[in-house]
Amino acid sequence: MTMREFSLTSFVGGLILGALLLTAWFYATPATPPNAAAQAPAASSSPLVSTPSGVVSVTDQPAGNTVTVASVTIPPPGVWVAVREVDDDALGNVLGAAHAGGPRTDFTVPLLRATVPGGTYAIELYRDGGSNTFDLSTDSVYVDFDTGQPVIAYFTTR
Repeated sequence: MTMREFSLTSFVGGLILGALLLTAWFYATPATPPNAAAQAPAASSSPLVSTPSGVVSVTDQPAGNTVTVASVTIPPPGVWVAVREVDDDALGNVLGAAHAGGPRTDFTVPLLRATVPGGTYAIELYRDGGSNTFDLSTDSVYVDFDTGQPVIAYFTTR
């Protein structure tokens, strides 16, 4: 075996081994973290279930043309805070969005269409896609690094 054959064989073997390891890594089932009980979904006042997150907090509130988010705790450059309808336990239309450039409390989101009494809604956070305007097709959902889940908080209107 010449040096050239050995190098080519080693290279191809390394590629195959790397591809197998990469495939195994992507398809591996993650082990249950030791604090899984703390990350289990908790029931909210709505019929939906959300993963607890220290990133966003919202309370039930009167119906109207704005929604007040109790707190958004994200570092600069911030996120888009979107208010979404909830239809049959699924996220529906975006009613409005506002940019929070960093941690905020009592953050108001103006709506294009008012919420209605007895409705269920969600606050969902999005990273800006670079346009500096909210665009559902290009902005990506903000994921909580502790839970690995999108940051969504549910509320109802009265």
